[in-house]
Amino acid sequence: MDSMKVLIADSINEKGIDELKDAAEVVVNTSITKEELLKVIKDFDAIIVRSRTKVTREIIEAADKLKIIARAGVGVDNIDIGAATEHGIMVVNAPESTSVTVAEHTVGIILSLARKISIADKSVKEGKWEKKKFMGLELNGKTLGVIGMGRIGSQVVTRLKAFGMEALVYDPYITEEAAAEIGATIVDLETLLKNSDVMTVHVPLTPETKYLISKPQFDLMKENAFIVNCARGGIIKEEDLYEALSTNQIRGAGLDVYEEEPPKNSPLFELDNVILTPHIAASTSEAQRDAAIIVANEVKKVFRGEAPKNVLNMPVLDPETFQQVKPYFKLAEKLGTFILQTAKGNIKEINVTYCGDLSKFRKQEILTRMMLKEVLNPVLTEPVNLVNANSIAKKRGIIVTEGKRSDAEGFKNLVKIEMKSEGGDVSVEGIFTREPKIVMINGYKVDVETEGTMLIVNYKDLPGIIGLIGTKLGEHGINIAKMQVGRKELGGEAVMVLKVDQIVGKEVIKELLKLENVYDAVAVNL
Repeated sequence: MDSMKVLIADSINEKGIDELKDAAEVVVNTSITKEELLKVIKDFDAIIVRSRTKVTREIIEAADKLKIIARAGVGVDNIDIGAATEHGIMVVNAPESTSVTVAEHTVGIILSLARKISIADKSVKEGKWEKKKFMGLELNGKTLGVIGMGRIGSQVVTRLKAFGMEALVYDPYITEEAAAEIGATIVDLETLLKNSDVMTVHVPLTPETKYLISKPQFDLMKENAFIVNCARGGIIKEEDLYEALSTNQIRGAGLDVYEEEPPKNSPLFELDNVILTPHIAASTSEAQRDAAIIVANEVKKVFRGEAPKNVLNMPVLDPETFQQVKPYFKLAEKLGTFILQTAKGNIKEINVTYCGDLSKFRKQEILTRMMLKEVLNPVLTEPVNLVNANSIAKKRGIIVTEGKRSDAEGFKNLVKIEMKSEGGDVSVEGIFTREPKIVMINGYKVDVETEGTMLIVNYKDLPGIIGLIGTKLGEHGINIAKMQVGRKELGGEAVMVLKVDQIVGKEVIKELLKLENVYDAVAVNL
């Protein structure tokens, strides 16, 4: 760990820097230019940024040792995550650091809108006393609409429930049970827009959320409705927001984020029924301190070979799900090793189906990535890890699909992998009890431990064939430790799985294939 180097390219709280000093050599250069960064990035194992420094593809490709890019905050618009993934570099952020801070800012804007605090303050400072002009609204008894109930949205709901508000939530990725836990009701977007007195947006800016709120949505809102955006500029179409506010189609709005930052000559500047703040929702000393400490600890975890919590380019598992899925890691790796060694020619397609208990987990993708890592690492010169496994498979033209099935064919859990390669198809099914085990190969039932060397032979189910195979192995000094036979019909094709004590070389395989009524033979070393 002493040899690790971390570059801090933007200003972060000193607590984060102190946290790193016992784990790495820390270089702080918060005014580093793009040109300077291109020259020195090859020397660093980690880089920590906020929003000033752009970690582009060009910089990532110049980084020979980089293992992790850490954003001391939430948004990662300044990091090329795709390029980082291709190069096996983890990208992490600190989403929990700003949850409370942004939620409090959101609530502050809502209160200011409801009670006209900001324009009343301005009026008094101008020497006026316009009490009647600033008649406000109570939040008690009103309906709150939350678009996106992640960490921040949940915090907003909790705080405004204390003001006596009812909460509606639009979020396709949240369960009714999770919403009910904090006293919210899941609805579709149209229902939320029609019934909310106050709406607040807490979703990322994606192609799907770009202009999520524009004229058609404003047309559905109540006449006295407020809308607040402390998430990302571009989710609300500002041109249509101005029209809705200037014609009193809605009562008011609050923005901390904008389509262009800083906004220039915006017509919104002319209006009294909009509150504008300069992207400061996450700006508290506590949030900046927490963000720095969080990413420092994420970097240290990577240096120790541990999995960071807030990885953006691989599945992130909550502690409960992680503990549920963890026992299946070894099974995924063993199945990946198995299908690689049974492939004939280039692999074209891999289909993974999670059955039984495994189908109930929210995120099985980490198991697929583990399996792909075992498939790709032995055949590629570039390192394959959990971050870039999917990206490299796609780059190599391998189609990877995942599915779920509640039935596990008599087992509690089951992973089924179907592989298509140039020379034919292979399927394997495995379970995990106390150890991983293979229970089906190409449709034949088996019961195989996933350790040591096994020989899989397809042959015609006739008297004497098993003896011929055993004799041939004996000629080469290969001892059979265990044998299993599976068949679908008498006299038809059968499969024999032999656990052997020695490596079965290519010459032995060639000789086995010359035997009459032996269709195929493959050795697998697990």
